[in-house]
Amino acid sequence: MTLHAAVPRPSPSRPTVTPMHLRPVRTSRTARSVLATVTAALAAATCLTAAGPAQAGTNFSATQACSPSVSIDRFSDALDKTTYEGTYVGNFSALAVDRNGTLAALSDRSSLFGLNAKTLAPQRVVQLADENGADLDSEGLVVERDGTYLVSSETEPSIRRYSRDGRILGRLPVPDALKVAPAGRAVSNGTFEGLTLLPGGRTLLASMEYALSGDSAGIVRFQTWQRHGKDGFRLGAQYAYRTDPGLGVPEVTATPDGRLLVLERGWTSGVGNTVRLYRADPRRATNTVGIDTLTGQDDVRLIRKTLLADLVNCPSLGATANQPQPNPLLDNIEAMTITGHTKGRLRLLLASDDNQNAAQTTRFYSMQVRTTP
Repeated sequence: MTLHAAVPRPSPSRPTVTPMHLRPVRTSRTARSVLATVTAALAAATCLTAAGPAQAGTNFSATQACSPSVSIDRFSDALDKTTYEGTYVGNFSALAVDRNGTLAALSDRSSLFGLNAKTLAPQRVVQLADENGADLDSEGLVVERDGTYLVSSETEPSIRRYSRDGRILGRLPVPDALKVAPAGRAVSNGTFEGLTLLPGGRTLLASMEYALSGDSAGIVRFQTWQRHGKDGFRLGAQYAYRTDPGLGVPEVTATPDGRLLVLERGWTSGVGNTVRLYRADPRRATNTVGIDTLTGQDDVRLIRKTLLADLVNCPSLGATANQPQPNPLLDNIEAMTITGHTKGRLRLLLASDDNQNAAQTTRFYSMQVRTTP
């Protein structure tokens, strides 16, 4: 999702990133082992700028805290303005832990990268396309248990299933109202940004970035699908979520307890980015399927949300910015995935979308979230 493009897109000028000569990461076939592998690898990554000695399960250090609930361990600009096998590495809109222990990183220019979990170095790239061979505005990513990919594009919007080598295997239904006008009521460049699979693998959820035409500003819809059969999904419930004024939803990730982590983001010229992390619970929200207009009326229970951190309050860790930012650590953060969890802690990896713009940075953030008071 392009928030701004104050500088023309440059041609990549830095050398190509190649995998470092390190011992391969061993993984098992279970999802728990995959998460543990990625978590350990990220914690040890030498390419990340360290914030301090804290590890998962320890108390947050005051020098690392963004809030009482969130701390940042380190960040990395290693992939900024690089290429891999002739493909620009950046424009990241989604992250996911792949089944083999690598990181799947989705570019909104139809490129799906496999990254080494320890070094972040690209190891493979697959080009995606629609049924006519055209590029996607690819924004959301889920890795299924069988290794296939669910990818959302905000162009129509759409959700397609892809094989490991990028072949289209199917497509999910989308409610008419959520389609971009004139087919529906969605605004262009403001549809399915977030995509996540809830615990158990039966429910898929996509978050709209902005409100539909006719809905109150700031009230966005979260659409779900229920798994039907081996590979299919049917339309399910829909819920409403209210963003902070002027912000949209670029990413949503399900937590192991069935709640959601929601990123809210905005950009102000001359000021920079606003990025906030919320915990949200849709379990008691009203099913808004069939409700044409959402105005925040009392009889519609919105998804309840709790602010975990405004990332402007994170320590800068020595980061620099190529444009005005209220905190030089901030950029156009758009991707998020849970890389591991321990009792009372989640480990997160976030990434920014540089829009292939010299004024922005492809940056990865390793963070911890406290899930208990």
